[in-house]
Amino acid sequence: MTTIPNIGTIPPDSGMIPLDQCTDGIHRPGREGVISVTATGDRKVEFIAYQTHTIAYVNSAMGYPAYYPVHPVQIQKPLRAVLMDLDGTSVHSEPFWVWIIEKSIASLLDNPKFQLEPADLPHVSGHSVSEHLQYCITKYCPDKTVEAAREYYFQHTHHEMAEIMAGRGRTDAFVPAPGLKEFLLELKAQNIKIGLVTSGLYEKAWPEILSAFRTLKMPDPQDFYDAIITAGHAIRPSQPGTLGELSPKPHPWLYAETCRVGLGIDFKDRHSVIGLEDSGAGICSILLAGFAPIGLATGNIPQSGTKSLCTHYCPDFNAVLKIITP
Repeated sequence: MTTIPNIGTIPPDSGMIPLDQCTDGIHRPGREGVISVTATGDRKVEFIAYQTHTIAYVNSAMGYPAYYPVHPVQIQKPLRAVLMDLDGTSVHSEPFWVWIIEKSIASLLDNPKFQLEPADLPHVSGHSVSEHLQYCITKYCPDKTVEAAREYYFQHTHHEMAEIMAGRGRTDAFVPAPGLKEFLLELKAQNIKIGLVTSGLYEKAWPEILSAFRTLKMPDPQDFYDAIITAGHAIRPSQPGTLGELSPKPHPWLYAETCRVGLGIDFKDRHSVIGLEDSGAGICSILLAGFAPIGLATGNIPQSGTKSLCTHYCPDFNAVLKIITP
């Protein structure tokens, strides 16, 4: 049994991994006040515990790791805001995007029969496109580059999106999560602000939520949500990009920006804000931004070893409402 300050007790069967040292070799248990180093099951985040505080080391497949303080989290009612993930939480689209990753690597390998393995799932969902592709390259084709993989990724994305919008593509690509409409309307009725947060680039995220809202016969998402934050726009030849590929979940910035900039809620009021996620990367992102993370049992949270980081773990939106309703 491991206790991590500002997180709590981690049970032995949590899926988290005790380490002899941090990946960068700087922090080791028993040295300079470090009590323990514990990684999430997918090894994306490592928690360095001291007697009174904890810092988190966020790994990077792209070569840019970072350290963050771990703040205590709690839920104070009445809530001022709910921050919600897109893929897997609001819209069931993960299988589609995993399929695009698979098709991209198949093209990179020139092997149309290529398939990802079940063990790959925690590494190809919840992070940025580049992180997903880099993971696959490291495992399946280390002689290839992420830049080449991105070219195939956007080729497949543009083709499949055009097919979907023309009514010829996969009909199961963007399915609203069960109970989404009722949940969102109840939050509105309680005067709780709603922020939509995604590591997805705008060009893939916007058609998803727009398609879901049309299916649910809801108004324009831009008019409904109080703030929408995506990973921005991809860098391409003759087109400027925006920051998003090196600062996605599990880094805290998307959730932090949605709340502080998008909704205007100060950090000192963060306990009146909760985040909803179905991925391990998202749970860590919410936690590192200083908000209470509530996990939904529709994604890879148990597989990524982050269930013990959740303030609550719920089967559906109805269970979430029971927790957050005054």
